[in-house]
Amino acid sequence: VKKLGKLSKQLQKGLALAFNKFDEYQFSKYNRDADVKLRDALFLVHPRPKTELQQVLFDKIAADTLDTAYTWETELSRAGQEVQGTEDDKNLAFAKQWEALIDSGKLGYMAMLRNLRNMLQKGISDAHLDKVAAMLSDPKQVAKSKQFPFRFLSAYRELRSETNFRAPQVMEALEAAIRASVVNMKGFGRDTRVLIASDVSGSMQVPVSAKSKVQMYDIGLVLSMLLQSKCERAITSIFGTEFKVVNMPRAEILANTDKMNHYSAQVGWATNGHLVIEHLVKTKTVVDKVMIFTDMQLWNSQGDGGHLGKAWKQYKGMAPGAKLYLFDLQGYGQAPINVLRDDVFMIAGWSDKIFDILHAIENGSNALDEIQKISI
Repeated sequence: VKKLGKLSKQLQKGLALAFNKFDEYQFSKYNRDADVKLRDALFLVHPRPKTELQQVLFDKIAADTLDTAYTWETELSRAGQEVQGTEDDKNLAFAKQWEALIDSGKLGYMAMLRNLRNMLQKGISDAHLDKVAAMLSDPKQVAKSKQFPFRFLSAYRELRSETNFRAPQVMEALEAAIRASVVNMKGFGRDTRVLIASDVSGSMQVPVSAKSKVQMYDIGLVLSMLLQSKCERAITSIFGTEFKVVNMPRAEILANTDKMNHYSAQVGWATNGHLVIEHLVKTKTVVDKVMIFTDMQLWNSQGDGGHLGKAWKQYKGMAPGAKLYLFDLQGYGQAPINVLRDDVFMIAGWSDKIFDILHAIENGSNALDEIQKISI
């Protein structure tokens, strides 16, 4: 309560209003045994109930008698506490509980995505695994879930070494899911020529978050494979100390990301981004768009005077209509899009929605309006 007492009067007023917006399920879901409980906030801000039923709900919060929310965590916890016996008995109980959650329709998409390996290991039925695969790959479910692309990659990698006959089916469903996430990607017609380059240097070898196994360079790779899957005329590549073209078939996105990952050690750990453009100059390859996924720690480790700006100026002499897009994957806190000049754009962030923003900008829309519209 002392911690809550430090809240400003404006925040306390907002918190009081928030109490009128939630039902018992929502309250109980987050009513955990912590330093600050819901009842502490209730006593501090004294929300006014709008109905008699809401008064009853506030009384239950005050008395700490809220009904336990039906969530996958609580149901599995209950199953684990109730079952006695062998490990097989416990696995069977967990499998039945997972099946009940799947049938209930209350298992959220993210929870399902994060627990695929667990469900396989516990041995859910083939019929229920079919349901999971169907839900995973359902375009409507994918769109509603608004998952970041790396979530699919993380789930995919969890299944690579899983000893289960049905694991390949789930991996195929994940491929279908990530394809569905960009089915409406705009701005890349049949004749659009694109070079896609992913930075796999040492500075990109950091996790996207403290608990994640996905590295920052994985984000660039999965976004590049998403983009490549939608482009009929695309060259894919990686760079570090050196530059390397690594073309992939368009059918698979997650499998391609893993394959690209294996090539990363072949190019070294520096960040010679200028080599991307110099390759186009040397090979006299004309493209419409150059897309570089990086953390923007670009520098020349070779001491030969090469520079991204210098190389781009030279390339524009042979490809005057080309545009350069620099995706700053570590760029939170910066403007979501920065027009450096009329043919060079820097975009901060790593949602797949960045491609929709680019299409809008190229067609004369306001950047801020588009960012707010799609909630990148």
